[in-house]
Amino acid sequence: MTGANEEPAWKQRAVERSIKTAKLRAEQRVQRFLDAAQSIITEKGSTDFTVQEVVDRSKQSLRSFYLQFDGKHELLLALFEDALSRSADQIRAAAAGQTDPIEQLRVSVELLFEFCRPDPTAQRPLFTDFAPQLLVSHPAEVKVAHSSLLALFTELTEKADAAGELRDGVNARRIAAMTMQTVMFIAQSSGATDDATNKPITAEEVWTFCSRGFAKA
Repeated sequence: MTGANEEPAWKQRAVERSIKTAKLRAEQRVQRFLDAAQSIITEKGSTDFTVQEVVDRSKQSLRSFYLQFDGKHELLLALFEDALSRSADQIRAAAAGQTDPIEQLRVSVELLFEFCRPDPTAQRPLFTDFAPQLLVSHPAEVKVAHSSLLALFTELTEKADAAGELRDGVNARRIAAMTMQTVMFIAQSSGATDDATNKPITAEEVWTFCSRGFAKA
């Protein structure tokens, strides 16, 4: 039985199925655009492409693209968030190979540095080109995109704190945020060619620099 103001159960089920189907189709369209854009970035080694190129590669319509994204910037942001989420998963898996919390942090810092540093052979323009621009123009979006990485570094820092391996009185979440931001900034700016960087900065140097700020001596 249904109340006087309630939809019949069969109608609710029909509507739910319709919404679920529409949602699935939208997700598939979005993924096709993302896959197309990623393949173009991989081929070109840069984010220098047009929306029309993405539309043509995905074999969908321009109208469909603008139903999913406001423009190229939002598409790149979606790719960037997805890349950061996958990086967080890879870092977490690598850190899990260590039992000591400080060693887990070391692995995470060094791997994040390697992911973010300029490397012409690695073709990571979302990290090396798009991310620095985004940091200046859309800091709020950067904060959201980094949430998966920040959650990981916070978890690892809190674990090290609980094990008594951090300096007394440190705030684990603040330390995690500062460490993550420091590593990414150093990595993204390490491609400069001034005297200080003639000898490239290494992941080990970055870990030593960061760890002395929070680890017990």
